[in-house]
Amino acid sequence: MKGVLPIVTIVAAILALWYAAAVGMNAAWTRDQAVRAGVELSLAEVVADTLHQERPKLPAPHQVAAELWDTTVAKKITSKRSLVYHAGITLSATLLGFAIGTAAGIALAIGIVHNRAMDMSVMPWAIASQTIPILAIAPMIIVVLNSVGVQGLLPKAFISAYLSFFPVVVGMVKGLRSPDAMQLDLLKTYNASSVQTLWKLRWPSSMPYLFASLKVGMAASLVGAIVGELPTGAVRGLGARLLAGSYYGQTVQIWSALIGAAVLAAALVGLIGLAQRITLRRMGMAR
Repeated sequence: MKGVLPIVTIVAAILALWYAAAVGMNAAWTRDQAVRAGVELSLAEVVADTLHQERPKLPAPHQVAAELWDTTVAKKITSKRSLVYHAGITLSATLLGFAIGTAAGIALAIGIVHNRAMDMSVMPWAIASQTIPILAIAPMIIVVLNSVGVQGLLPKAFISAYLSFFPVVVGMVKGLRSPDAMQLDLLKTYNASSVQTLWKLRWPSSMPYLFASLKVGMAASLVGAIVGELPTGAVRGLGARLLAGSYYGQTVQIWSALIGAAVLAAALVGLIGLAQRITLRRMGMAR
């Protein structure tokens, strides 16, 4: 019960601030409409109207909750109005991009740790690549891939991989270098090869760093998949829901898609956390 109370308190505070912000941001439209109609509204009437507008500047929490219920539970998963359907489209690109980014990040990290030339050349380029805004590079990636006939899932997956590989590179480089000199010298006395040192010492030592970077990479991969849907004018996916909501002023739809993306990211990161606890426990690195 002690652990639940702080969470409930924080959630209640967020909801209270959200409702207050919704009233403040939507009140101007309500008063403007009342002035045009020549009607004087009381404070209670203004508050009631701001919380039930069809296209509010900031939808109230109960409006977003109703939209989420309508697009997840009340709709069939196969319906194109179902948020679950669109989340599944984005999830497929996210997982593929995450797999590509993770594989590339681990491979680069191993090369950087074992090759000084790669450490001096590849690592600075990897860092510099993250200074390019993803909104600027995403259309370029899509146009280039479309020009060579690559369409559909892969362009979005490559954008996801672009965002997810960097945390894995940084985390794995740190993890693979985490064994101290005494441990490395001990393996040298046993005449262990670089591959044996990697497999027997460096790889197990890097597991906590790997899982920490995977959590960041997964969240970044989801962002990349959503961003990848925006320049294409997609009709499927969470990015498409955001686009459609912005085109038609459906702020409730926009917020429901954002909440859906947040829930999806939390679920994916939670699965990685579960895999981390199981793996580290079996390795004797956690209780």
